[in-house]
Amino acid sequence: MNNPTCSHTHHNGTPGGEDETCGCSPCTCQDQNASRESLPKPALISWNVTFRCPLQCPHCYIDARDGDSRTELDTQKALGVIDQIAALGTRVLILSGGEPLLRADIFELAAYAKESGLHVSMGTSGILIDDAVAVRMKDAGIRKAAISLDSTDPDMHDRFRGLPGAWNRTVEGIRACLRQGIGVLVNITILRENYRQVAEIISFCEGLGVTEYQLFFLVPTGRGTVVDDITPEMYETIIKNVMAKTASGTVTIRPTCAPQYTRIRAQLGMEQAAFPGCLAGKQYCRIYPTGDVTPCPYLPLTIGNVTKTPLSEIWQNSAVLNDLRNPDLLEGKCGACEYRSVCGGCRARAYGLHRTAGNTCGKLDEAHDLAGNYLAEEPWCSYVPEAAEGMP
Repeated sequence: MNNPTCSHTHHNGTPGGEDETCGCSPCTCQDQNASRESLPKPALISWNVTFRCPLQCPHCYIDARDGDSRTELDTQKALGVIDQIAALGTRVLILSGGEPLLRADIFELAAYAKESGLHVSMGTSGILIDDAVAVRMKDAGIRKAAISLDSTDPDMHDRFRGLPGAWNRTVEGIRACLRQGIGVLVNITILRENYRQVAEIISFCEGLGVTEYQLFFLVPTGRGTVVDDITPEMYETIIKNVMAKTASGTVTIRPTCAPQYTRIRAQLGMEQAAFPGCLAGKQYCRIYPTGDVTPCPYLPLTIGNVTKTPLSEIWQNSAVLNDLRNPDLLEGKCGACEYRSVCGGCRARAYGLHRTAGNTCGKLDEAHDLAGNYLAEEPWCSYVPEAAEGMP
């Protein structure tokens, strides 16, 4: 029965029901609005809008493929997801994939998200972007494109991304975005093959006009479970080099899946970043192409589905998310660490490296049937807190 005091409109396919004045039974929109005020609202949400991708990257966490036929949310349901994200109070929505530009409705979704008050970014390979596409991106309200570039050597990048000519097309995509006034953030995946090239990649991209960078440290999930990672000592060296580079003030560099950078900043007497430590479940979550929600893209653990349960309820009531928000539940040396509240270790890496079974196909685990331990100590942090000395 419709509640006459409620004027909220839900798109078809969302938990609210039909494309009409709210038909919740009974309607609880006012109660939900009140409860949302007490939520630790996610500052950003990453949404894998498609499984499809023309690349074959060996570290892909959802095993995206060209012509992938796995089910994705249709346009109407996707618009309903945007309603839920906006209602939750999220500021930034990242449209990702796969390759989001392969969705025929991607500009419609981006424009609707902008109209809903969200700051819209896109995570893309860049290979499908020319000036015409960049104009459409800008007109749809996409403010920033996060584009992956893993080497200054075209052959190395192309081998890693699994597509000849990808490097040239990616660089042209970066240039097209910048020409059309779209901000560009360059993503660099840190590997044994390129970890010595990070400074060179940044220098090259600075020459293109890029000032923002995100360094992605490998997490063993999806196809990434069979990729050799760098050592914990290499992590520390790269993070310290990043600190030195950002101190110049000319560029912004953010490590991802390396929350120990907050501990290193503290040890060096530096001010903490705006988003310290592991954000999973605290200020961030991910929506899968099917509508499933996970704490982050690299922690393949479904905690609900937005087509069945409102995102606000998942965010507030998930036992997994509430575990991740409590640093006192951390185990091993992370639990004994004096930096656990500002760092917390990478919960996705802890889960992946403590898995009892492999997962190269990118499928999601169920919360009631865990394949790993997301509260275990961070295996790739070399720091041993005083309180953990002597621990096995």
